[in-house]
Amino acid sequence: MTLLEVTNLTVEYSSGGYKVRPLKDFTLHVDKRELTLLLGASGCGKSTLLSAIAGLLRPLSGSIRVGGAEVVGLGNRALTRYRQTSVGVVFQAFNLIPSLNARENIELICRTAGQSRTAGRERAEHLLEMMDLGSRMNHRPGSMSGGQQQRVAIARALALDPPVILADEPTAHLDYIQVEGVLKTLRDLADADRTVIIATHDERLLALADRI
Repeated sequence: MTLLEVTNLTVEYSSGGYKVRPLKDFTLHVDKRELTLLLGASGCGKSTLLSAIAGLLRPLSGSIRVGGAEVVGLGNRALTRYRQTSVGVVFQAFNLIPSLNARENIELICRTAGQSRTAGRERAEHLLEMMDLGSRMNHRPGSMSGGQQQRVAIARALALDPPVILADEPTAHLDYIQVEGVLKTLRDLADADRTVIIATHDERLLALADRI
């Protein structure tokens, strides 16, 4: 079943007085339970594509459909709801709030979406236990390893149980030992009826992918 359909997507922006099109008439269809790698060097448009799918930038033209619903052209309120419920983003630099502990970083997403304090707390604790971080949920990012921070970031992306997970260079700041656990987690997410798209130049991820 095709969950994500990107069709004839063109993204354009200005840089140094020139118009740049990192994506032109780009098409990609991804099925549920599929882990897809966007493999390539820096600057080839991988992160741009993820940002467009996440609703963080508006393309010049083309279509993005998730679960059959068109994303391009959504109004501000509908776009905010889409970002909350349809896509979870795992950023390269983790983007955790340093003053909040692991549980609070996830709970904040739940509260922003209108969940009660109790429901948000329970969801955050469940996700951290799932990520084998139950003993670290009261720790702030600065007292956790890179691999632990990345797993918190993945848990945060899952806070509202979105069908699509987008990960931008998820292994960039991890050592060899930390990478193994994060890779297994990403593969497990795809196997649990989600679509996972990873932008990377790390060839260690090749064995995990259903499509490159």
